[in-house]
Formats: sequence, structure tokens, C-alpha cells
Amino acid sequence: MRIDAVLFDFGGVFMDSPFQAVRDFGLRCGVGEERVVELVFGRYDDDTDHPWHRLERGEISLADARQAILDLAAPDRVDLFEALGAMARAAVREEMVAVAREARASGRRTAVVTNNVREFGHAWRAMLPVDELFDAVVDSHEIGMRKPDPRVFAYALERLGNVAGANAVFLDDFHGNVAAARRAGLHGIVVGEDWRQAVAELRALLR
Repeated sequence: MRIDAVLFDFGGVFMDSPFQAVRDFGLRCGVGEERVVELVFGRYDDDTDHPWHRLERGEISLADARQAILDLAAPDRVDLFEALGAMARAAVREEMVAVAREARASGRRTAVVTNNVREFGHAWRAMLPVDELFDAVVDSHEIGMRKPDPRVFAYALERLGNVAGANAVFLDDFHGNVAAARRAGLHGIVVGEDWRQAVAELRALLR
């Protein structure tokens, strides 16, 4: 198989999973792991009108999403700002940065394809040498679409020079997003708890 492009998620790929950080927050605040993930992120393998999904599409502000999630969670008090604080302590995975650099140096086109929030734009970009690693940045709030919408992958491949899906691979920590990429014709790698395994899988594809 020929791989011409590598697409990376950000959170959960270049840093620890935001889902796990929110699960840990749910345990600390007594709400429970899975309930807090559902309250904060909604059904993440779908694209709905949940406040977090609307936030990632750039339709509402972070402050509006916070209030809407507080309303959804009542009588449990799930403050989005507190949950996001748990996510902010994640460290960058330097080996994942290295393999992204290797992919681009080998002549492949590279992109980061992230569901993200307008208010976090400067913060997450400051964590990586974005211009050195990627030919394109596809940020959900900027394009008004979010994974797992298949149009996101089509848009990313177009940005990379109309690369064919069969010649591209996508890495994400969320199974639903990887499944959506595969349905769109891309190869997919799930970045699990043992994230170095995903690095090894990608390096094997790029040989």
C-alpha cells in the first residue's frame, strides 16, 4: 500500500486523552466516569446539537456551552471549566511529534485534523511546532464541521492536494472517528492507552 498523506488528531494523539482526563474528573466530583463524559461531550461518535458539538463547530461560545452543560447536568454540578482544567495538565508525546516530523520529511503530506474550540486555538497550537509538522491544519470550529462528519476527511484530503483516501492514513484516539475515516476510504489507526503501539503501526506503514 502507498501512503501519500498522514492525518493526525491532536488531543489523545499528541497528548494524553481528554476523555480519560474528564473520566478522572467525574470520579473526583462524584458524578461517575461515563456519565460525566456523556454530559460534557455528548454522544461523541455522532454529530448532534449537544452544546459541546455546537461549540466545536464554532456555533456558540465557550461560556454559552458551559451554561448549557450545567443546565443539562442538573442536579449534578458538572462545570465545563473545571472539566477542561483536568484536560490542561496533559503533556506532549515527543515520540508522536517525532513520527509526524518523519512522515513529512519523507515527502508525505501531513495534516492535523482536530475537533477543537475557538477559545483554545492559540493554546493548543503553542504546544506543537505546527508549521514544521503539518502542511494543513483542519480545525472544526474554523470549518463549521466536526468529526465524525465524513466531509471533514474529504476537506482535509483536498487541502493536502486531493490525495486519494486509499493513500492516506488517519490517527485518532476515539474509535468512532477512526471508523468514520475508514468509511470515507482512509486507513485508520486507533491511538490507545499504549500509544507507542500506534507509533509503531504508523512507522510500519511508512516503510
